[in-house]
Amino acid sequence: MTQHRLTVVPLETPSLGDRSYLVHDGTVGFVVDPQRDIDRVLDLLDRYGVRLTHVLETHIHNDYLTGGLALARATGAAYLVNADDEVRFDRTPVRDGEVVEVGPRMRVTAVATPGHTYTHLSYLLHDAGTGERQAVFSGGSLLFGATGRPDLLGPEHTHQLARLQHASARRLVEALPDTAEVYPTHGFGSFCSATQSEATASTIGAERAGNPVLTQDEETYVRELLAGLSAYPAYYAHMAPANSAGPDAPDLTPPRPADPAELRRRIEAGEWVVDLRSRTMFAAGHVPGSLNFGLDGSFATYLGWLVEWGTPLTLLGATADDVATAQRELVRIGIDRPAAAATGRPEDWTERGLSQFATATFADLAQVRHHRQVCVLDVRRTDEYDAARIDGAVNIPLHELPARLADVPAGEVWVHCAGGYRASVAASLLDAAQLDGDGLDGDGLDEDGHRLVAVDDDFDNARATGLHLLGPEA
Repeated sequence: MTQHRLTVVPLETPSLGDRSYLVHDGTVGFVVDPQRDIDRVLDLLDRYGVRLTHVLETHIHNDYLTGGLALARATGAAYLVNADDEVRFDRTPVRDGEVVEVGPRMRVTAVATPGHTYTHLSYLLHDAGTGERQAVFSGGSLLFGATGRPDLLGPEHTHQLARLQHASARRLVEALPDTAEVYPTHGFGSFCSATQSEATASTIGAERAGNPVLTQDEETYVRELLAGLSAYPAYYAHMAPANSAGPDAPDLTPPRPADPAELRRRIEAGEWVVDLRSRTMFAAGHVPGSLNFGLDGSFATYLGWLVEWGTPLTLLGATADDVATAQRELVRIGIDRPAAAATGRPEDWTERGLSQFATATFADLAQVRHHRQVCVLDVRRTDEYDAARIDGAVNIPLHELPARLADVPAGEVWVHCAGGYRASVAASLLDAAQLDGDGLDGDGLDEDGHRLVAVDDDFDNARATGLHLLGPEA
């Protein structure tokens, strides 16, 4: 009787650009690189009627807290972590070349693939029932059209790790047939990826034909890889130490409610009160001093990047479900308990008037520049700005803005990014900084006559508006 292929179930975390995987034969299974909110994995096990026997980590993660230890404890599964990783919890140590038997058919071989970290492992899946070398779970090693970035352990290690990454990718393709599927953890928008690809699936053969790490010689690959690296979120510095300590399961119970007086006290104390609504709704009316990190974008990435670690957070959401979604996103990066929360409308959250600022398009900006001088504030990363920028724009990358608010020129400021999300975050920071608690009027003017406009538009549209662009990609 023909046996069905082993089943691989990806578990997406698009807000962080990562994937975890459940692999099973219909009876038993293993999980690779689970996120901290393990209830999603437990739901999958129930759905497929599978007993979990092993949890595998490819590396000590830098971009999220793992759920591996908590999942292993909840299910009784063995927790496999590289024997060379220094961790403060009991684990099943695994080394290069070891083969793990999962049920009667699944054979998982650990392969040392340093590059993203020194102790990175990939896992080859062999089906003992069919003899097929089916797949590789490559973590932050071989990605779709790219590799994991080699600079997260510090500049003193970057060049060596880049060279190791080149060798590791080649080791993987030599160990597998072209038909073998590639299942990376990073590369779907994660800043752990050196570059980004639009691909959603791949094979060893496809990567052999098109991935720079496999088509370029070592010197070319290293030179181009290092030249293309950009900034990565500041919260990464907290992830590896927490993962080495062994995160427990998160507490996702609702935060306690806050009334308008408490929200005002928290804002005045320098805490962050975060409005989870869309940027359009926020611009139209929000609590003075609140900050906009909408759930419709890379919420946790940018909030975790900008907030001073340990700052109390209070969440404002249209619904309790929105607050719960934000909590789930935050525990993945180690922000465990909001100080408080409020739901409903912005009118419910303040005893004073609402603050507002204007929104516009790049076409609007082009028209305004014909009539008066305005400051164009570009909050994209430096590499984006260098590639193509509006002539005369001031570049303060969003992740630098909280510490550089004094560098924003006075007067009328039009803030933009690549698509609108970061511009709204930046506008909310500027709005909060320029208020004395009285808010902006309906024209977006404060008491000193400053005007703030958030450009809610795709940067590609700037090319068609008559705005003069500079840079090699202009």
